[in-house]
Amino acid sequence: MTDLRTPSLRGCFCCGRSSPSLSNLSRRGFMLGSGALAISAAMGRDRAGAQPVEAKPFRIDVHHHLSPPTYVTASNDGGFGDPLMKNWTIEKSLADMDKAGIATAMLSVTTPAVNFTKGDAARKLCRESNEYAAKLVADYPGRFGNFAMLPLSDAEGSLRELTYALDTLKADGIALMTSYGDKWLGDPLFLPVMEELNRRKALVYTHPTAANCCVNLAPTQPPVMIEFGTDTTRTIADIIFSGNARRFPEIRWIFSHAGGTMPFLIERFVRHPLLVPKAKETVPDGTLTELKRFFYDTAQTSNRGAMSALAAIIPPSQIVFGTDFPYRTGIDHVKGLREAGVFTDDQIAAIERGNALKLLPRLAS
Repeated sequence: MTDLRTPSLRGCFCCGRSSPSLSNLSRRGFMLGSGALAISAAMGRDRAGAQPVEAKPFRIDVHHHLSPPTYVTASNDGGFGDPLMKNWTIEKSLADMDKAGIATAMLSVTTPAVNFTKGDAARKLCRESNEYAAKLVADYPGRFGNFAMLPLSDAEGSLRELTYALDTLKADGIALMTSYGDKWLGDPLFLPVMEELNRRKALVYTHPTAANCCVNLAPTQPPVMIEFGTDTTRTIADIIFSGNARRFPEIRWIFSHAGGTMPFLIERFVRHPLLVPKAKETVPDGTLTELKRFFYDTAQTSNRGAMSALAAIIPPSQIVFGTDFPYRTGIDHVKGLREAGVFTDDQIAAIERGNALKLLPRLAS
């Protein structure tokens, strides 16, 4: 087990200074995905170093929301949702992508997904939303990918929709909320779906939501402010310490918003197996080993504080570009990553495209 006071977690990816043990991690972090070096070399910078200039769009946005018409109708009927979600259009997505040099955006429905309903209604809404996203992928070749939605609390319905989405619609992966009611992604209720995702070596993107425990806790703090990051952290911990990370090693996880508060709670993650002996069985190689296998996006965290914390424990090879459109713009994140001063140009090129290509090789063509 690694003690965070040891030199193994000290150092800085942006300046290259590190202890001998971190050097090995840094060398792994400098390995770029396919084409990243060429991309970096082709990119120009203005004299301030903040604004990239590219010949053509190349970035891959793994965190980009769509609003299928039937989902907007369901949100109006259910009395939830916000104007940005309800007024989304494909034209708005394309305009933002073009402005930020984004070649491809991976589409997913935002929170609460189908947490507000259940049964046949949830199954029907998933099917209609996934088919709508698949049509956009077909209608705009190369511009979009699809992370399909599942009614996860319904195991039978999820397995049916998973099969249809991946085999018939050719979805690129599956989108899950971080929690469903009062259950996080390590819960035994979800084991049949996790087994199938693992068998298929599926790419699973996760998006935060507000759990039943934590809605309307304080009138000055809407869930998106604090609870979303906390729910991401809680589900990461649940996947690891339930044993699911080890039990299902073929699932390729992407966690939103730099892993929520996980980077700031890393000492507690690492020390948990020391304090709870039963937890040692779930992380025989240490908590950090499991955390470093996951991928983390930059959505709403493309700033020096968040990226410095994430890069201190997670190699740059595991970080992917995300924007959270329509809640933020692509150019916010393009500028933010550069102004943060955490990563080298080559590392930024990998974050913006190369790392995602390892997960989505079809986008290389």
